[in-house]
Amino acid sequence: MKRELEAHSLACLGMCFCSPQVQLCTSPNQGILSDKRAFNLRLRRTVNKRIMATEIEAWTTGPQNDGVFSVEQKQDEEDGSFGSEDLNELEVNGNWTPQEKALHEARLKAKAKRRLRKSSSRDSNRESFSDSVSGELSTDPNSPKGKNAVNDRKSRTGKGRGLPKKGGAGGKGVWGAAGMVYEVEEPDARDPNYDESAQGDTVYATVVPEVDERELEKTINPIVQEYFEHGDTKEVEMLLKELNLGHHKFEFSSLAVSLSLEGKASHRELTSRLLSDLSGKVLSEKDMSRAFDKMLKELPDLILDTPEAPQMLGQFIARAIADHALPMSFLDCYRGKVDCDHARAALDRASVLLSMKRGIMRLDNVWGVGGGQRPVKHLIKEMNLLLKEYLVSGELTEAEHCLRDLEVPHFHHELVYEAVVMVLESTGETALQMMVKLLKVFWQTGLITLDQMNRGFQRVYDELPEINLDVPHAQSIMETFVDLCYQESVITKHLRDSCPTRGRKRFVSEGDGGIVKS
Repeated sequence: MKRELEAHSLACLGMCFCSPQVQLCTSPNQGILSDKRAFNLRLRRTVNKRIMATEIEAWTTGPQNDGVFSVEQKQDEEDGSFGSEDLNELEVNGNWTPQEKALHEARLKAKAKRRLRKSSSRDSNRESFSDSVSGELSTDPNSPKGKNAVNDRKSRTGKGRGLPKKGGAGGKGVWGAAGMVYEVEEPDARDPNYDESAQGDTVYATVVPEVDERELEKTINPIVQEYFEHGDTKEVEMLLKELNLGHHKFEFSSLAVSLSLEGKASHRELTSRLLSDLSGKVLSEKDMSRAFDKMLKELPDLILDTPEAPQMLGQFIARAIADHALPMSFLDCYRGKVDCDHARAALDRASVLLSMKRGIMRLDNVWGVGGGQRPVKHLIKEMNLLLKEYLVSGELTEAEHCLRDLEVPHFHHELVYEAVVMVLESTGETALQMMVKLLKVFWQTGLITLDQMNRGFQRVYDELPEINLDVPHAQSIMETFVDLCYQESVITKHLRDSCPTRGRKRFVSEGDGGIVKS
């Protein structure tokens, strides 16, 4: 159609030249250039009007499909291409030229290319124009715009040499190149997982973190307090081996001594035994020396809670040296080098105890024999001495203090038994009154419980026949003592009624004058 429009415009141009209305001015004096411009403008307007009229006529007279123009027909009209019928008509008429034929073929190729691009966007399975021209299929028909396969290992950045990554053996989920055979690797001598028999037994060890200095006191205090209850040094040794005290190991000794200073004499005796048993097993002599050196430096603070701390610490040092927990040269290191008066008093106390004749032998009882660990015979002897001193001095407070120092509340029934027997063996009313007063004080203060009181009297009841052999009037004295104790609320009514009584008196006859039968 464009071709027809061009021919039509040329014809119109010839008519314009032949028209008498268009006259060119050939004279140079009349403005030739301005006339040319005016002529060209009128010519362009005329050609445009003819072209527009022709296009409108083609749109209005063209074939329609249900009131909608075909897109392919519209593109054919825009391209100016002719169908097969137009081509045959032109050939018949003899109007076809080689130039027009080449131009027509180029337009057909462009039209086919546009159709292929539009169809490839809707259906990616179709072939590209380049493949249709060359007759070769793409590598992946599902890949849009002719891209390579998704699983291709070639670099997509365009910076590489075009080779696959890692020789085709790289990427996610790839164990190696196809056909690769792994060689047998020799076991590493440093890796026991390959051959345990060749490497020996595998040793599994539990790594215990070192106890923090801030948590040290909270960890050790319960261990020492429990030891004061059971007195088993092996259990303490086992617990210390499970802990990793590290370079704070020496502080166990200082904490144990500090706790015993605030406790009883039995606690101090247990602490000395513990230090002696741990020496050489868990604690070394160097650890012991560092612990007592720290205690000497902390004496000014310890005195605030325990005024007798210097003397007690001196006894601890002497006992540790006697038990070979501290070296003998420990005291020599401080001679002439101590400025603190409290530390000097402790060292002097230790030096005096060690310089005594047979001092090392006597240091085993430097704290006394405390608690229930003492033998029964020794406890009985201590209680007899306590009662005899009371009968001589009559001091209830001292007797109470001595009984508390024995630290055997489970054995107080022995004190009741010894007190009653001592009353039966004594003469006069003084001992009886004093013992009633003593038992009353012990009952009121709670030193002797109801159970201990009942057990002590019951033992005397059971042994009364044997006591009568040595003391003929023991039965009558016993009845008097029991009645007096009941009056003072020392014993219960049931215990008083349980006291055995003498048998009924028997006479020979009424004429014997009332002589008692022997």
